[in-house]
Amino acid sequence: MRTIRLIFENNDFALLYKPAGMNFHSEEEAGFVVLAKELLKASELYPVHRLDKMTSGLVILAKNRAAAQSFGKMFETREIEKYYLAVSLRKPKKKQGWIKGDMLPARRGDWKLSLAKTNPAVTQFVSAALREGERAFLVKPHTGKTHQIRVALKSLGSPIAGDQRYAHKHEALKEERGYLHAYALRFTLNSESFSFVLPPEEGERFLSKAIKEQLQQWSDPWEVF
Repeated sequence: MRTIRLIFENNDFALLYKPAGMNFHSEEEAGFVVLAKELLKASELYPVHRLDKMTSGLVILAKNRAAAQSFGKMFETREIEKYYLAVSLRKPKKKQGWIKGDMLPARRGDWKLSLAKTNPAVTQFVSAALREGERAFLVKPHTGKTHQIRVALKSLGSPIAGDQRYAHKHEALKEERGYLHAYALRFTLNSESFSFVLPPEEGERFLSKAIKEQLQQWSDPWEVF
């Protein structure tokens, strides 16, 4: 059973673990935010960012309006460092670097990356070989566009394993989950510095010996870029 978990809490925010396959907001069943309120016995929590249904990992929920406004400004001015892990079954066109381009709507709610850079999605990444046919990605998004990382890796020729929207669907359906994980956060709030790193906990490809060895090199992701 998918369950959320409290990682850290103070008077201004709570940091929780969101499992893969859980909607952020309630649809047919209770979503992450509703479950977080139940867990923390809170009448109100303020989402300051979100994760796609397939994505697991760290989520900040502000506990008051002032903190929510502070986080909103920090996300807007890119003062919050976010790092993600992904696994792909395809070799990328390049092994590390930057992916930049405008995000354009495509069919059925999909997005695609264009060559234009009027208001570009900006993504930085490094990658490493895992087991045969697997590649790990450590990704730092510098903007916060919808499906940004999923579209960026697809543009490299390396869609995320298990991503039923952007990968080869017949392959994606064979996977336990979509292999994208919100791995680390670093920021300063009210003059106090915070940093959190949480390795993935679900999915065979995220739990292999190969990726655990690779994560030893990426244990301080802010030192990688």
